[in-house]
Amino acid sequence: MNPKYKRIVLKLSGEALKDAVNGDALNPSILKSLALELKEVHDMGVQICVVVGGGNIFRGLNGAKSGVDRTTGDYMGMLATVINGLALMNALEGEGVPVRVQTAIPMEKIAEPFILRRAVRHLEKKRIVIFVAGTGNPYFSTDTTAALRASEIGADCILKATKVDGIYNKDPNKFPDAVKYETIDYLEAIEKRLAVMDSTAFSLCMDNKIPIIVFNMNESGNVKKAVEGHAIGTLVK
Repeated sequence: MNPKYKRIVLKLSGEALKDAVNGDALNPSILKSLALELKEVHDMGVQICVVVGGGNIFRGLNGAKSGVDRTTGDYMGMLATVINGLALMNALEGEGVPVRVQTAIPMEKIAEPFILRRAVRHLEKKRIVIFVAGTGNPYFSTDTTAALRASEIGADCILKATKVDGIYNKDPNKFPDAVKYETIDYLEAIEKRLAVMDSTAFSLCMDNKIPIIVFNMNESGNVKKAVEGHAIGTLVK
């Protein structure tokens, strides 16, 4: 089956990479399975960008609650995303997939600086591009980074990987009567303050007409199903 979406941005939370059993920030088996799944989609000819969070290592908002200055905490969180991006790069290269890491904060010995034309050229040369260090500015989430980069590179959609199978009107882990949305429009998602993405990210996607597919990352094969256009998770459009 031909992919419906030819150029995508996959938004991964840092928590998705965490070892829930022993508490380690990175789980090698999760990284490997993710790399294999992305390789399968990459082999279909889909151009893939990844934006990864850093919450498994450090989250700026949580730091602020424990006395860390918010701006400093956000920069610490950005550095955490660099660690996750390098770990994912290593896993992908282990499966023979060409990868480039681009950072919003200059660190030339570790990764390329984010340069739009260079990122697009990497995609055209069939390389996966991992964007790290957020937007390079405090007070912006990695969800907003995903929306911004998707807008810049002209992505067909954003795939937002979560621990649940879509967007619900309330937390399905706490409320058995939670109702899942099959589709929802951007404004409704913003007005209902649905926590799956922040309002800045939703607004950017709305302005640039980029659909968002929210799906369960823990279910094998979901990335492929999403790019093929199967009805999984929740579609925000």
